[in-house]
Amino acid sequence: MSKKYIATPSRTKELLNKYSFAFKKSLGQNFLIDVNVLENIIHQAGITKESGAIEIGPGMGALTEQLAIHADKVVAFEIDQRLLPILEETLADYDNVEIIHHDILKANVEEVIRTHFEEGQDIHVVANLPYYITTPILMKLVRDQLPVTSLTVMIQKEVADRMAAVPNTKSYGSLSIAVQYYTEASVVLNVPKQVFMPQPNVDSSVLKLVMRKEPPVQVDNVDFFFELIQASFAQRRKTLRNNLNRFLQDKFAKQQIETFLENAAIDGGRRGETLTMEEFSSLANVIHKELPKN
Repeated sequence: MSKKYIATPSRTKELLNKYSFAFKKSLGQNFLIDVNVLENIIHQAGITKESGAIEIGPGMGALTEQLAIHADKVVAFEIDQRLLPILEETLADYDNVEIIHHDILKANVEEVIRTHFEEGQDIHVVANLPYYITTPILMKLVRDQLPVTSLTVMIQKEVADRMAAVPNTKSYGSLSIAVQYYTEASVVLNVPKQVFMPQPNVDSSVLKLVMRKEPPVQVDNVDFFFELIQASFAQRRKTLRNNLNRFLQDKFAKQQIETFLENAAIDGGRRGETLTMEEFSSLANVIHKELPKN
């Protein structure tokens, strides 16, 4: 059976030749050619016969095909028009797949979910994402608070590590907190370059993001919370005090900033990478209460 699957080197090469398809670097196209890896991704995603699946960048349909086998319904967003006739051929045997020719960053995904899935259905995003645009795609999907259970995505290992990082590690930063405010993040699989065609220049990992019903911290103003976090990591080697003085210099005197740190029970001599999300939320709430009202 596996010989028929799209995700094999021979089948992929056959399709590339048949359609004279040339990979576009600008779209970050690296196709998976290992069925075992795909099945592992689907297992990690928690896909069942009752699940709905949303895919981004199906390529020639390697992951799409496996999703169609294991899930109830699959909706895939493909931006590259050249792939549409290939997908029409490779997925012809599966009547539970819908291909949407659209840029995911411009799509109304909530409307697509309403249109294509049952109300209350267990829906998962599963994708081999283009590495050059991973962060904008994931941040759009988690911030939109879509009715999905989880997102399980193949991305650059370095980015996966940053998104799942904990305090006091080199990878921990504003991106870690932004992702973990909306989701529970974990790296579930590391994937070798050899399972891609063409092989990428970087190592890959599968990141699983489980959507939270409620954020893990309560903040008075979400936008200010994230602004404060970004400012705290603006210069990683600088102390929190130095980064805050730069960030708030137009609004507060240094002594006032020192008072904020004391009220939040945080030592200003620490670096941003040592603070937990709870500590950042406490500090953000203390400062936000004193911000000039415009």
